[in-house]
Amino acid sequence: MKSSKTVMRGLQVELIVSHEMSSSISMRLRYEPSDPYVVRAAFAAADSDEAVEWIIGRDLLTDGLKGPVGEGDIRVWPVGEADLGDLYILLNPPGGTALLKAPAQEIRTFLQEAEVVVPRGDELEYIDLDALLALFLTEG
Repeated sequence: MKSSKTVMRGLQVELIVSHEMSSSISMRLRYEPSDPYVVRAAFAAADSDEAVEWIIGRDLLTDGLKGPVGEGDIRVWPVGEADLGDLYILLNPPGGTALLKAPAQEIRTFLQEAEVVVPRGDELEYIDLDALLALFLTEG
């Protein structure tokens, strides 16, 4: 039976401003079986209600726990020991760059929970192709 459970996790990450300065921000990860290839990551400063959302490939995060991956707008790589280290996420939109340092173990736990909901390799089974086709046809 297909799961419709959404997996969510909030965590604190560091926005690296320079070698000497960083700022703690919140990161909210959300994984939905209806969009099984991606993780939605929302970032917000501690004193702000406004969040900036990025869509990151689930495989990109998973593979980034093992070694450097990505090109273009999003790059991910591990630093330190596997269970004690961090995961760097570089967001590189046209208007600037943000380097984030997240606890790798929390990202790993989130991805393991997502894997229980939709196993890697089974994503296509969770996509409603009829609804997607109808959407494409109505948008022309």
